[in-house]
Amino acid sequence: MTRNHKKPLLYRKANTTAHIVNFHHKDFNDERHTKIREKRLAFDHAREHMNSSNSGIGRDYTPLFKFLLAKVGEPWAAVYAEAVSRLDKPEPVFWMVQLRQRELSSVVRMGENSYYSGLYVDDAGLLQVVDPSASEATQVPSCSCCTHTFNGKPFARAATSSLETKA
Repeated sequence: MTRNHKKPLLYRKANTTAHIVNFHHKDFNDERHTKIREKRLAFDHAREHMNSSNSGIGRDYTPLFKFLLAKVGEPWAAVYAEAVSRLDKPEPVFWMVQLRQRELSSVVRMGENSYYSGLYVDDAGLLQVVDPSASEATQVPSCSCCTHTFNGKPFARAATSSLETKA
C-alpha cells in the first residue's frame, strides 16, 4: 500500500483566526414560511451559478508568502513551478514577487496590518529580496491599536502619535 506524500497547499481555505466570519453561508432555520425559504434558496442557487467567481473568498495566502521568503536565493523557475502546483491560481505569487524593475517595492502590504519583504528575480534568474535591510525593527506601525507584522513577526517599534511628532 503506497501513500500519497503530496505537499500541503500554500493557502488556507478560510481564515481560522477571525471572529464571526460569514462567507455568504445563509441559515434559514429561523424563517417561518417554507415557501419564502424555498424562493430564497432557489434565488441563491441561480445567482451562484451565474457568478461562480467566489474562488477568492476566504483565502489566506500566508503559507505562500512564508514559502517564497524561504526560497530566496533559489532559481525562480523551480520556485514558481512548485508554488503554482500548490496553489488554486498563480496571481498571489505576484503580489509579493515583482518582475518589472520599475515596480520594485521593498515592503509589500498584504491585508490591513501584514507586511512582507518585496521580492524580485535578478538577472541570474534567482529569487532575491528587494531590500535585505528591511526588518520588523525598521518598520513603524501606523496606529497603536493594531498588531502590525513584518514577515510574520510583530513590529519592534511602537506607533508614534501625531501629538508626539509635533512636540
